Amino acid sequence: MTFEQLRIFVAVAEHEHVTRAARELNLTQSATSAAVAALESRYAILLFDRVGRQIRLTAAGRLFLAEARAVLARTAAAELVLADLAGLRVGSLSLAASQTVGNYWLPGFIHAFRQLYPGIKVSLVMGNTQTVASLVREGQANIGFVEGEIDEPSLSISIVSEDEIALVVPAGHPWEKMQEPDIDLRTARWVLREEGSGTRSILTGMLHDTGIDISELDIAAELPTNETVRAIVEAGAGVTVMSKMIAESGLATGKLATVDYPLPRRSFFMLRHKDRYRTRAEDEFVRLVSAI
Repeated sequence: MTFEQLRIFVAVAEHEHVTRAARELNLTQSATSAAVAALESRYAILLFDRVGRQIRLTAAGRLFLAEARAVLARTAAAELVLADLAGLRVGSLSLAASQTVGNYWLPGFIHAFRQLYPGIKVSLVMGNTQTVASLVREGQANIGFVEGEIDEPSLSISIVSEDEIALVVPAGHPWEKMQEPDIDLRTARWVLREEGSGTRSILTGMLHDTGIDISELDIAAELPTNETVRAIVEAGAGVTVMSKMIAESGLATGKLATVDYPLPRRSFFMLRHKDRYRTRAEDEFVRLVSAI
């Protein structure tokens, strides 16, 4: 068994598609298929079920995937130690972020870091708060940034910034000119992010404070990205709760309006594993985002 075979197996398992895995790894489809077939042949075990053009992990494949990921994570950790010895001239930094942080707050820091350390390759994976926490916990990301509170004993969690949240409506909506006591949150149609997102948690907490369960809302759509939520609200499909950073473009063009309704400011949190090796590149990035 080779490291390259493990790397290919994990990619195929995560994509459940040979062609997409090959494209990600910059390999040919035949080379990717051959690597998986070599593993299966050597150990006389089936890692994938193949039904037509579809592939799915077998029970054995799912067990092996966890071990393969662990090996790759340890190899990456070893590479980080060697990169540290190069004194920030070469190396990599893997970041994970939830959408608001990753799209609107973090890019400026990534650019500044790359200006300071051009030899360090920076990668960014996006997901909701729970996904980001999982990536850091499993060692697939060095540092995570989220806007939702989490309870994860293996991670150190610190506040790095704050965000202003607003109740946002399409221009001309009846709530636009109303004051808080006159607004019944159950009377509007809502456009929401998916469960597990930090923005969804803010709304759930706001509703709880007013004695409303989220099931009482008329939900027109639940969507996976902030930009899609903003676009659909701009089109008049409903109201939402979102970061003012996200709503800014719609507010500037007059397609959106904010409602005078009290909402708590939320914090942006940085996540790091308590026990994993921390590289100089990580520490420098943390210093950069903490200097504001």
